[in-house]
Order: sequence, then C-alpha cells, then structure tokens
Amino acid sequence: MKNRIMPKVLFQIVCLCLTMVSLYPVLWMIASSFKESSRVFVDAYSLIPTEWHWENYTRGWKGFAGLSFAVFFKNTIVIVALSVTGTLLSCSLIAYGFARIKFRFKNFWFGTVMLSVLLPGQLILIPQYIIFYKIGWVNTILPLVVPIFLGSAFFIFLLLQFMRSIPVELDESAKIDGANRFTIYTRIILPLVVPALVTSAIFEFYWSWDKFFEPMVYLGKPKMYTVSVAMRLFADPSTQTDWSAMFAMGTLSLLPPIIVFFIFQRYIVEGISTTGLKG
Repeated sequence: MKNRIMPKVLFQIVCLCLTMVSLYPVLWMIASSFKESSRVFVDAYSLIPTEWHWENYTRGWKGFAGLSFAVFFKNTIVIVALSVTGTLLSCSLIAYGFARIKFRFKNFWFGTVMLSVLLPGQLILIPQYIIFYKIGWVNTILPLVVPIFLGSAFFIFLLLQFMRSIPVELDESAKIDGANRFTIYTRIILPLVVPALVTSAIFEFYWSWDKFFEPMVYLGKPKMYTVSVAMRLFADPSTQTDWSAMFAMGTLSLLPPIIVFFIFQRYIVEGISTTGLKG
C-alpha cells in the first residue's frame, strides 16, 4: 500500500509546485495592483501589500485622453464577439466540406490550408497592410475581423477531426429522407460537434482578447484601442509610469478569460480529448 501511495503523493507535490510557479506572475501582478506605484518594485518579492491602495483601480479605470477603460473593454468585446462568430461560421463550414464532400484536388487544397499554419504572421503583415490601406480599412476593426470569416487552419483541422468521428451512415440516412447537404450540416453535424465548437470558440476568445500586435498596427485612434493596446500606453518612458494603475487594469482584463474558462472548462476537456477519435 505504501509503494502505491508514495508515487501519487510525489506526483501531486510536483504538480502543486509547478502550479505555484505558473501562478506566481499572476499573483504578483494582483498584489502589485494594490501597492503604491513607487513601491511596486521596491517590495517586489512581497505578495502581500503593506498598505492596500484600492484607488489604483479607480485611477486606472479613468484611462487617458478623456477615454475611460470602459471604452477599451467595449472595443475588445466587439472584436472578440465578431472573431468568435467568424471562426465558428467559416471553420465549421470549411471543415464540413473537407470531411463530407468529394471534389477535385481535395487533398491538395487541404494540404494548402495546413501549410498556412507554418506561415508567420509577420511575413504577410506588410502586404496585408498595403491592401487594407488601399481599400480604406486602416483605422477600422475590419482588418482584425474580416480575415477570420475566411477560416483558420487550426480550427478547421480541429473541427475536421471531430467530424470524421461521426458515422457517415447518419448522412446517408438523412439523404434517404430527402435532406440536402446544408440540412445535414445544420441539423445533424453541427449538433454533434458542439464540444468542438465550444472549444474553438473558447480558444478564439482567448487569442482575440490577448491580441496586441495587430490592433496596435491597424488601430491608430485612441477611441478604437483594445484593452491590450491601452494598457501599453500606461508605460511612458518620458515620465513616471503608473505601474499600480497598469497592473490594476491588467488584473481586470484577466477576469473575462477566467470566467469563460471556469464556465466552459468541461467542454474544453471533452472537445480536445475526443478530437481525432474515429467512430
């Protein structure tokens, strides 16, 4: 009995240590959000503030240039909502085409989609910026949203593997009953791939919420900034940076992803664990 318990205890201890190491930066940021700005790096090793400054959140929420962080949160939520919608609509439809429809050069086009995963975003940034500038999309959210409605290789592959686990006999039975491809897609396939759809939505939510580089490039007006870009403006090399206010807004920006994770975590596990299994 002792030989069985000891490995489990050691495993739990190792997991606990790794968890603490992973959570330490987050805990440090939360603690720093309550410290006086001048004491953030002086008391850098302390996770418990000597004095609790709740006004840091009020000061940070006021924002800058006459714009509060409510504006930046609203901009981020709009972009995230459109990005998640575009991902679910486009990637599920494309994945259904690769999983169920036979057409010429199918393997070639699927390989092309998968190769796009290896293409660095920085490589296509300049051509994309030139195109978006010429069609008047710069300083709008369109460059951040419209490409997502054209599909993403990662989510196409994720949904494709899930759809392949669904027996083809269900499609054939529906065809006998007179259902067309769109009916099969909406009435049979989509309800059966809900875990994968939720998993895709959650990952896209995380990635869109944390985006910094693209919004910084395409959004030139402060009233259009997202939360990540707005927090960057707290760091001013010409003056004293208000670290406490920046960490306070950083703490608030973590709340939506954390809430989404705890609400939908069972779908994440189910969606990832069943992806790739054959029916």
